[in-house]
Amino acid sequence: MLSLLKKLSLIILGAFGLASSTNAQTPSNGEQVVLLHGIARSASHMENLQTFLEDKGYVVFNLDYPSTSHTLEKLASIVAADIAVKIRADKPVHFIGYSMGGIVTRAILNKYRPDNLGRVVQLASPNNGSEVADFLQDNWLYEKVYGPAGKQLITEDAGIDKLLGKVDYELGVVAGNFSIDPVSSSIIPGEDDGKVSVESTKVNGMQDHVVVYASHTFFPQNEEVQTRALEFIRFGRFLAK
Repeated sequence: MLSLLKKLSLIILGAFGLASSTNAQTPSNGEQVVLLHGIARSASHMENLQTFLEDKGYVVFNLDYPSTSHTLEKLASIVAADIAVKIRADKPVHFIGYSMGGIVTRAILNKYRPDNLGRVVQLASPNNGSEVADFLQDNWLYEKVYGPAGKQLITEDAGIDKLLGKVDYELGVVAGNFSIDPVSSSIIPGEDDGKVSVESTKVNGMQDHVVVYASHTFFPQNEEVQTRALEFIRFGRFLAK
């Protein structure tokens, strides 16, 4: 009797457009998302975003990689090998890369692209290099802390375009325009997040671009950043701007 009443209630609610389907609540249907942290960070920096996506029904691979130990080329090969043994081939796999993680993502997709690639989101990634890296590239402490990949994040690296390739997949870019680092911001032209200029995040071929009021350091934890990333993964565009 209780089961019959429940069915009748759902029919009535559905008739008036008041019932939500399970698919609408969890549209991911078990789709996969690979998260890549930034330079000198770890997977723990992306845990808040991981939880946010898992709550929406996504299977999330929040990967650690030795971001300060190798060149971008080597990092791409290391992460690609890790991804290959983790992801399922029968579900789309989306990528969300924060800061240099978004650059490593592009390098992976240029050479090791999975056949089941879904959509890609970059969070505050320096697609055109970082003026802060330009300023500090010859500083021994910068090289010691950020390693070989850090030195490749300059604005005029001749080999970077070949490494990253063309953006011929669905890419959404989220940039920030709030800084908690006035010293770095004084080096960067235009709007910036304290590490990367808004302009530097843009790249030919991107599907959409949006700017949020967020600082670079806390970008993955920012609620609007998370919402924007989810929008693009779901719809291939950012909603109301």
